[in-house]
Formats: sequence, C-alpha cells, structure tokens
Amino acid sequence: MEISEKLLREIIEKVVEETVKRKNGEDFEKEVDKSGILVVRPSTVKCEPFAGAKGVYLKDIVTLDEAPRMGAGIMELDHTSFEWTLTYDEYDYVIDGVLEIEIDGRVVKGEPGDIIYIPKGSHIHFQTPTTARYAYFVYPADWQSV
Repeated sequence: MEISEKLLREIIEKVVEETVKRKNGEDFEKEVDKSGILVVRPSTVKCEPFAGAKGVYLKDIVTLDEAPRMGAGIMELDHTSFEWTLTYDEYDYVIDGVLEIEIDGRVVKGEPGDIIYIPKGSHIHFQTPTTARYAYFVYPADWQSV
C-alpha cells in the first residue's frame, strides 16, 4: 500500500495538533506564542456543567498566568435561565443561538455576531428561549477574589 503525500500530511498535522494540546494541558485547541499572544479555536472548546445551574455549561479558555488582567471563556445555555450578580465588567460575544440578559424586568437580546456589555454590579438573569453559545471576556480576570 502506498501512502499519498496528502494522507501523510494529514497524519502529521493531527499528531502535531494533539501534541500542542497535551503540551498546553488543554482539551481544546490553543496556540500560545512566546510573546504572550495566544489563539483559541472556540469550535474545539467543550464546555463542562456549571455547578448548581441546570442547562449551563462553561469552560475558561485562559489561565491567570496567561492573562492576569482579563479572563475569557466559552459558555453554553440550553433552555435555561440563571440569576447572577456581576462583581466584574463583562463582554459577551454571541457565537450561536439567542442570548438574553434580563435586568429590571427588561430583556436585552443578542444574536450571532452581537456583542453585549454588562457593567460591574449588574444583577441579571442570563437566559435563552432555546440554546446559546457565547464567548465571555471579564475584567478583572481574578474576579472571584474581588
């Protein structure tokens, strides 16, 4: 059996990809340049259940060592709503579905490609009538110690 150049290239690319994942200790694709610049491929991020909130899944995509001032992650909502008070500033970039932010009885809706800013101190309900997947960016990164 003869191995084509294309097949050999695909095998090598897959091995390199898996090696980079293991090297970074991540279960998703992230490239970290020695300059500190990094690239995360959101489509490879597998979210995990968020404790105490049914239908809520998330995954942080940067560590405090990589980005000590700003945090980031991916969140998914599945036919759910959950209450939250922000102790940090947050931007949400809607990737798929419809993300609704309810505040003071009003609903702000974001669809794919929309960016939503939620100021520190806001008491809200994250919700979706169906499903939503979005990237979140928070400041400060270590918001739990604020």
